[in-house]
Amino acid sequence: MKIENTFGIEAEAREVITYDSEEALREAIARIHKTDEGLPLLHVGAGSNLLFLSDFDGIILKSNIKGHIIKAETMDEVFVEVGSGEMCDEFIAYAIQMGWYGMENLSLIPGQVGAAAVQNIGAYGVEAQDVIEEVKGISLKDGSERVWKKADCQYGYRQSIFKGGLWGRYAITRVTFRLKKHFEPKLQYGGLVKAVEEKGLTKDTLTAQELRQIIIDIRRAKLPDPEVQGNAGSFFKNPIVPKEQADRLLSEHPTMPHYPADAGKVKLAAGWLIEQAGWKGKSLGPAAVHDRQALVLVNKGEATGDDIKRLCDAVKKDVRERFGIELEPEVNFITSIHNS
Repeated sequence: MKIENTFGIEAEAREVITYDSEEALREAIARIHKTDEGLPLLHVGAGSNLLFLSDFDGIILKSNIKGHIIKAETMDEVFVEVGSGEMCDEFIAYAIQMGWYGMENLSLIPGQVGAAAVQNIGAYGVEAQDVIEEVKGISLKDGSERVWKKADCQYGYRQSIFKGGLWGRYAITRVTFRLKKHFEPKLQYGGLVKAVEEKGLTKDTLTAQELRQIIIDIRRAKLPDPEVQGNAGSFFKNPIVPKEQADRLLSEHPTMPHYPADAGKVKLAAGWLIEQAGWKGKSLGPAAVHDRQALVLVNKGEATGDDIKRLCDAVKKDVRERFGIELEPEVNFITSIHNS
């Protein structure tokens, strides 16, 4: 069966199972272990952060658990449990309508709520971990349920326990978000202040819906639509380096974008590094670096996973040789045998 993915890579699986409840997932897991024991299992969301290097000789599981419930609320906050199959951007739009705030900067990032918790998606100074209270999942081994508080999820930059030690072992079923009832815009990252001012707005007059629309406009202006040109959004993580290394690079490249990171380290802009290495807008066969945002690799049409990986490797090599920095993909590479 065809595997849906935003890269538009042609890939097949033995079976794709979409479930809409925990009970349906448990039934599927029990059946798989009874009739297809030993076949690889892979849980996916909307396929927005995956690169299939081959057909998947196993079974794909996909959440269609929808809906939300308010688990608790105070005068200032609301705790909302959301089904993992909900599209994250659709929930953000709904939350703003309801007067629940904190996720505006994550607007228009593709993917489901469950995948947002796995990937710790982030944009414009906000990450999923900033608003996640807890995550629920079901073991793909025995169908048992487990709950992780945020502190248990081992969140880091585009990282979580679900991408690390628990990769491939659980299906995320529900995510509880802790949202505020008072809008506090976060404008400290990515030129948002300038974009707000260009709209004739200020931090004090800006509404959550206006901020969401500004971010949507920015993303649409520089990022390709996966429905038009296959891509997985940001392909590489922004590298985080020791301050000494950043200072050395800044002495050679004074205009290099850089941002403070945890533990006194410095975050660099992968897109800038790739552009300086000469790859922006450049193709390698049917794969290319996007001409408006060098952080994005695109399928020009008929590209295979191997084509995208070859481009990835070439970009990494040139950035390494020019800057001494090893870029790390944000996208997960998938085969039947090994996931990375």
